[in-house]
Amino acid sequence: MKKTVILADDHVLVAEGIKNLLAQQYDVLATVENGRELITAAKQHKPDVIVSDVSMPLLNGIDALHKLKEQKIDAKVVFLTMHPDVKYAIRALDAGAVGYVLKHSAAEELLTAVEAALAGRTFITSLLAAEVMEAYRQGGDKGAADPLAQLSPRQHEVLQLLAEGKTAKEVANIMNISSRTVEFHKYKMIEVLKLDNARELIKFAIENGLAATNPN
Repeated sequence: MKKTVILADDHVLVAEGIKNLLAQQYDVLATVENGRELITAAKQHKPDVIVSDVSMPLLNGIDALHKLKEQKIDAKVVFLTMHPDVKYAIRALDAGAVGYVLKHSAAEELLTAVEAALAGRTFITSLLAAEVMEAYRQGGDKGAADPLAQLSPRQHEVLQLLAEGKTAKEVANIMNISSRTVEFHKYKMIEVLKLDNARELIKFAIENGLAATNPN
């Protein structure tokens, strides 16, 4: 019996190409376009592997992975992304991912990464592997190098939705919390990050790849 995969990517044409590649060896159970749909699909299908983009609307892949772990969904997660920055790879691995592949290397590396995941190994794209190993060797410097490490996964969710142009009320509806709680998170983030106002907070989100408006 073929191993099963769920694919998460908000670019339809890219997703179709990745699906065709994966379908050569695996049963692709579903293709979704954002992190919230990914969580729903993972609960429903219980795949062996999830192949996910990092930057997606409503909830990015890394924060979606945090939620999957919280909910004891134990699928292996391989990220496939345009982000060549080592800090994204570190975020992904710290969240529990077992693979990090760049999209322009997908044809050469994605199937290898999925095979490694199923075998209980971790695969990092060759372009970043040495940098990732060095970052982990340095240990405590990882968090300092990534400003987002100062925020909780819950704050990441709020900030991403605000950066995508959602109002506090819309964020509250999506996250099933009160508007007052959204405002509390917003001003707490401004304080923690030592910013002056909400505009700077949104700029911070975009510069650090938290909003899906960034290339992914």
